[in-house]
Amino acid sequence: MKKLKVAELFAGVGGFRIGLENTKKYETVWSNQWEPESNIQHASLIYQKQFGNENHSNKDIEDVLTSSIPYHDVLVGGFPCQDYSVASLLKNSKGLLGKKGVLWWSIYRILEEKKRKPKYLIFENVDRLLISPNTQKGRDFAVILSSLNQLGYAVEWRVINAAEYGMPQRRRRVFIVGYYKNTDIYKRIKKSKPIDWLFGEGIFAKEFKVQQPQVLFDEHYLDYVSIDSDLKKVTKSFNLDNFDRVFKNSGFMIDGQTYTTSVTPSFSGELAKLKTFLEKKKVEEEFYITDDDLEKWQYEKGAKAKTRTKNGYTYEWKEGKISFPDDLEKPSRTIITSEGGKSPSRIKHVVNTRYGLRRLTPLELERLNMFPENHTLHEAVPNSKRAFLMGNALVVGIVEKLGSRLYKETM
Repeated sequence: MKKLKVAELFAGVGGFRIGLENTKKYETVWSNQWEPESNIQHASLIYQKQFGNENHSNKDIEDVLTSSIPYHDVLVGGFPCQDYSVASLLKNSKGLLGKKGVLWWSIYRILEEKKRKPKYLIFENVDRLLISPNTQKGRDFAVILSSLNQLGYAVEWRVINAAEYGMPQRRRRVFIVGYYKNTDIYKRIKKSKPIDWLFGEGIFAKEFKVQQPQVLFDEHYLDYVSIDSDLKKVTKSFNLDNFDRVFKNSGFMIDGQTYTTSVTPSFSGELAKLKTFLEKKKVEEEFYITDDDLEKWQYEKGAKAKTRTKNGYTYEWKEGKISFPDDLEKPSRTIITSEGGKSPSRIKHVVNTRYGLRRLTPLELERLNMFPENHTLHEAVPNSKRAFLMGNALVVGIVEKLGSRLYKETM
């Protein structure tokens, strides 16, 4: 059975690669990972340890020549959430240039320059991408949709909370899947009714099921979003006078026509429990909370109210109480990049074990992202950095399910 070839951008420690290759239907032929302003390339070191050095690029993607990237069927990556506005036209080129260092434009440049474009795209980002920036809610996502439309792709997206589909972590991310205009899926979208695609025929609808509306009428359940084909106009004027949310948690775009709606997950299986993923033995002493620090942890996790002054304006700042320790009978809260280190924190996980209160270990964080055990173990990578890398990672199970469904739809 033929495998689809994958190129992985912003690879981190390889979450996309693991998820797709777990299906046995994909083969990664090239990858890139670069940590700017970092003397030690921790993620790349782990990636190379796990997958080897062949066809792995550890350099700034902005300096990578498109011609050096081999042909691939699928381009994947979890690109950073930044300001995607168009800054100017590229000299001597029909292409567009965003602000320097904004990595979406590296994706755009690679897709534009590839004569034989990848058939499929799978991207991941924080869900606030759909509402950023605050002054033009949805503009950044509109830039992405408009630019992919120019390149010949249809796009569908869904905000997925992994825990709502039986996975270990309450992690909400937007997943974006693109289909090039010469693919059968693209042609099927063209023939499908928008409401049917979003609630039954699309990849997300089939693999991450949602509750069905009682009556399916396009005009009742879908919003049409007008997006200019001129990216500079999108940057300057999209949703400029409307501060309401434009893009809902599900939608698709084809030939510049964009439809969006809010969906509610439908999952009949058992929800995961944090306790299932904890080590049963006593872990290293560094992870336990000492009696001296307990009061500091309780303060950080507790409710607070402070008077603050900013720009001459005084206001009351409040913060609610957070569970301490974490509830072991529920999926874990979202893993964040500051999960490592001993310092008391409001947002780090703390669990109660038979050996005392403690933080989560890197192994447990890997389990909550559904990575292989000790995937990030490396002699040059400290535990705090391993935790940081898991805070930057994705839930592998979502990619595996998406990849499995995409492959089925291509057959």
